[in-house]
Amino acid sequence: MSEIEIRAVRFDAPVAQQLIQAALADLGARYGGTGDDTPVDATEFEPPDGAFLVAYLAGEPVGCGGWRSHGADTAELKRMYTAPAARGRGVARTVLAAVERSAREQGRKRVVLECGDKQPEAIAMYSSAGYERIPNFGFYKDAEGCVSFGRTL
Repeated sequence: MSEIEIRAVRFDAPVAQQLIQAALADLGARYGGTGDDTPVDATEFEPPDGAFLVAYLAGEPVGCGGWRSHGADTAELKRMYTAPAARGRGVARTVLAAVERSAREQGRKRVVLECGDKQPEAIAMYSSAGYERIPNFGFYKDAEGCVSFGRTL
């Protein structure tokens, strides 16, 4: 198996936007519409208040994820995605660990996230990584099918 390389990039970098568009298309196929209408500003993912990471396999970008501040000591995980051809190879777990490490290095003590009930593979991964269900929050707080998780770092 090839080694997964993680690189920090700007949220608005072309490689990040390419992966984000693929992520939104995947969500759109599952839920309809644009995939995710949560307001997101690229500046929210700039250190020390956030970060955006891209995973590479054999030099090709295959996954991403980032965090933005959600209060003084909490990070919100956003835009986790792995390209279909790279799934099952540990990309998402590697990105998740790198996002958590980045948030911890910036003083965050907790990570929260929201996803939907039509993402069973994501729910399984978050649960196995120690995330527990929390009350819904954020843009989709009152949406049917919203599932929120949190984990102390």
